[in-house]
Formats: sequence, C-alpha cells, structure tokens
Amino acid sequence: MMKKSLLFFLLTALFAWGCSSPEAAPEKVEILLSAAASLAEPLQEIKKDFEAEHQNVTISINLGASGTLQKQIEQGAPADLFWSAGKGQMDALEKQSLLLEGTRRDAAVNQFVLIVPADKELKLKAFPDLATPDVKKIGLGTPETVPAGKYAQEALTFYQAWEAVQPKAVFGKDVKQVLTYVERGDVDAGLVYRSDALTSGKVKIVATAEKDSHSPIVYPLAVLKNSKHQDQAKQLLEYLSKPHAQEVLKKAGFAIEETK
Repeated sequence: MMKKSLLFFLLTALFAWGCSSPEAAPEKVEILLSAAASLAEPLQEIKKDFEAEHQNVTISINLGASGTLQKQIEQGAPADLFWSAGKGQMDALEKQSLLLEGTRRDAAVNQFVLIVPADKELKLKAFPDLATPDVKKIGLGTPETVPAGKYAQEALTFYQAWEAVQPKAVFGKDVKQVLTYVERGDVDAGLVYRSDALTSGKVKIVATAEKDSHSPIVYPLAVLKNSKHQDQAKQLLEYLSKPHAQEVLKKAGFAIEETK
C-alpha cells in the first residue's frame, strides 16, 4: 500500500512539474536576402540590429550582381527577399509573377561617380576625360548583368565618351570587383556607386555624374512569392524602410539627394 502511495505521489509531482515548466522558445527562422553587392557594408549593421530586435529570426545574405541574383531566382534558387541595384532586374521578376504582390518598394538611392587610385596623379577631372589617350584602362561593370555597368554606359553615352571608352574597358562581374581593380591600380579609373567609393581609402572620387546622365539609381526591394517565411520576410522589408535602417544607409552613402 505504501509503495502505491509513493508511486502516486511521484507521478503527481512529475505531472505538476511538467505543467509548470516554461513554454518552449519559439522556433528560430532563417530568412535569405539576395541583395546587390553594393549593399554589403550597411547590410551587416542592419542585420545585427534587426536580429537583436527579432531574436527568433536570423538573416542570411546572398550578395552578387543584381542580374546574376535575378537569374538565380528565376531558376528556382531559394530566397525570401530580393534587393536589386536596378529596376530592370526587379521588373523582370515582377513580369513573371515571382514577387509577392504589394510588397515591392524603392528602399534606397545612390549616385554614380568616377574614381581613380588615391596614390596616382592623373589629369582626370570629368567623365569626358576618359576618352583622352592618357587613360589606358577603365573599370566598369558588365552592362548586361550589372546595373552599375548599365549606368556607366548611359553616362558615358551622355558625355559622348562611350565609343572611346569601350576598347579600354575592363569589365567586372559586380561593382565591388570594379572597386578592387581601381584599388590595386589594375585600371587607371573606374565607375562605381558613391557608397562603394566611400568604403575605401585607396580610391578618390574625381567626379559625380549629373542626374540627367543616367537612369535614376534606385534599389527596389520585394518579398518573393515562393518565400517559405513570408511573415518574417515582411517584417524585414518593413524594417528596411524605417528611419533606423535608412539612417544606416545614409551614413554608407545611400539615400542622399541626387546630383542635379
């Protein structure tokens, strides 16, 4: 009889402990953001701050040329959000109904600049100077896949220098590679975003393209329809549009008034 009473007591205690134990922590969710390479620096700070506020969410960032990321998404590569450095890539995905309806928005702007190695002296002060014989090699993104390359082609056409620049062009797979070319002195000059130029002490800006010389440099952002974590992806999308994230972008050279 005593054994039965003891067993009953132990079972009752275990049941009471189980009922009073803390609830299981919410499941950790990982969301994947495919983003233009030029967003690398501010995204590291934004990622850290977002994860501190949303402890059940981690962000993985897939950086690359916007055109390459677009193709990856079209081919079924996993991603929850896409942040492009050009409208064309986002337009292409929208036409294929790959975006979650109502989530697309412009989340940053940028400027386009001409840079040279900081330790070299060149008589280079404006975009038309790229056509002169003194400039032998010029770094720029591949226009077909890199938005910065498309802006470069537009700006150089505007300044009537595109024909002269083409034989000197050293094409990069993304804007970060173009920046590296200039930093190493592999080219005499390069065409990059202002935000990229500001990340390096090895280059200097010699000119900023006029606003009318190229298409507006906007960075559209959207949640993808095939996202398996749409609620959390929407949270990140809203966060990226709020003042804190926009201030981080501004410090990195984004979200500034374009040159007139």
